[in-house]
Amino acid sequence: MNRGKVRGHAVALAVIALVSAGCGGGDDVNVDDPGGDGESAGSGAGDNQGGDGGTLIAAISAQPDQFDPHKTQAYASFQILENVYDTLVVPDAEGEFQPSLATEWTTSEDGLTWTFTLREGVTFHDGSSFDSADVVYSYNRIIDEQLANAYRFASVASVEATDPQTVTITLTAPTPALLDNIGGFKGMSIIPEGAAEATDLATTAVGTGPFTLEDTGANGVTLARYDDYWGDPALVDSVEFQYVSEPAAALTALRSGDVHWTDNVPPQDIEGLEGDDEVELGVTPSVDYWYLAMNQTKPPFDNRDFRRGVAFGIDRDEVTEAARFGAATTNQAAIPEQSRWYHEYAPFEHDPDQAAELIGANAAATPQPMALMVTDEYPETVQAAQVIQAQLAEVGVEVGIEQEAFATWLDRQAAGDYDAFLLGWLGNLDPFGFYHAQHVCEGTSNFQGYCNPEVDTLLQSAAAETDQDARKTLYDQAAELIVDDVSYLYLYNPDVVQAWAPGMEGYEIRADKAINFETVRLPE
Repeated sequence: MNRGKVRGHAVALAVIALVSAGCGGGDDVNVDDPGGDGESAGSGAGDNQGGDGGTLIAAISAQPDQFDPHKTQAYASFQILENVYDTLVVPDAEGEFQPSLATEWTTSEDGLTWTFTLREGVTFHDGSSFDSADVVYSYNRIIDEQLANAYRFASVASVEATDPQTVTITLTAPTPALLDNIGGFKGMSIIPEGAAEATDLATTAVGTGPFTLEDTGANGVTLARYDDYWGDPALVDSVEFQYVSEPAAALTALRSGDVHWTDNVPPQDIEGLEGDDEVELGVTPSVDYWYLAMNQTKPPFDNRDFRRGVAFGIDRDEVTEAARFGAATTNQAAIPEQSRWYHEYAPFEHDPDQAAELIGANAAATPQPMALMVTDEYPETVQAAQVIQAQLAEVGVEVGIEQEAFATWLDRQAAGDYDAFLLGWLGNLDPFGFYHAQHVCEGTSNFQGYCNPEVDTLLQSAAAETDQDARKTLYDQAAELIVDDVSYLYLYNPDVVQAWAPGMEGYEIRADKAINFETVRLPE
């Protein structure tokens, strides 16, 4: 809201997992510059000329809740912001961190000081010049206001502008995941100094990326190429995102030529699309997981035995088949099996008798029905909920499915106004991203209210451990406790499935679901 083929290209999740450890003490990184640059255009996919220029039309399933990269947690927002904002470093399709707004970086021998050299000649979309003050402002905004991603700076003692082109980050402890923390996704984007006070970032955007945010409306968003972008110019004049929540409608629009690209592909159609000349299909293993969370701030969900009863009552294979039609792998932990951080642990095989026994002991406190919150903007949550509803009815829990608009879903999650919910966590690279904010007692994404001091100790130790084998052992131990306690009831790791018009060139499907359109050339 995370296994297969991409036009013959396999993604190496083992590499993704390893590179997020960053640079060792005293290492110096200087990688060739990547590219990308950015004007505006028309409205129908069929109206565009081939080659450079034109408007790329993309159908996405959900509407962004806002455009402030430091505040939104909605994937629909990041689908758009990926093309508008930049971070200091950025993962490539194999998960290796490359230069972006920083061209090189070094670490001290003790691992506590990271020095980043910034790219020169970069301008924001408002025409202002980018320098180190913008980095300091952006990071301190997240830290000082304790925004959603402040946990990524837990080990940061200071962020300082050494000179206009140099930023120094000083740590309180070694942080192997630092590159992932500051560059793994656009929630860590750099904004101009003072932008949050001068601009309503919820409705506008001031980035350095290849496209500018132009028009927003109830049905979609339009981006225009930014001609002063620091990298290679985008090949299309503009990108139009259309909100199409129904997968069948998105696929029909792609077939008819009304859109060029969509990630809203009906799972049941994937196998049939593999030989379809009207559609180019991309499938790859992802780094995502989907899960059910129960609100542990109120009974009976505060009772571990009850939560474990629910875990025994759910048949993950049936849920996965209903939601993804085989385009996923069931998993009782978060990290997918292709990753070097994967830990095989599955204590909750489907056992209705044991489920009924554990749930029955808490029957008096069980809400009837137990409200399960989903959103039809991510249809697989609805399909999964219907199967879970039937399965839990067999073990004594009546489930009432509550469908919400995604913006409302997010508000209710943040307010703790739910019994249980279904959703996914997208784009993780380092194990820190899979577990930390979601499961430490005061985690910024710990909306379920879980707290186990032993888990906190393990996760804090793992975050600072530089030996990769020792680090994996710590995360394995933490993962087992998280699963045993049913902090999250993990369901499956889905595949990334996307489709685009035949002849569209330059698009690369990615395990982290980052959608980059600056290198795309429209079909002839």
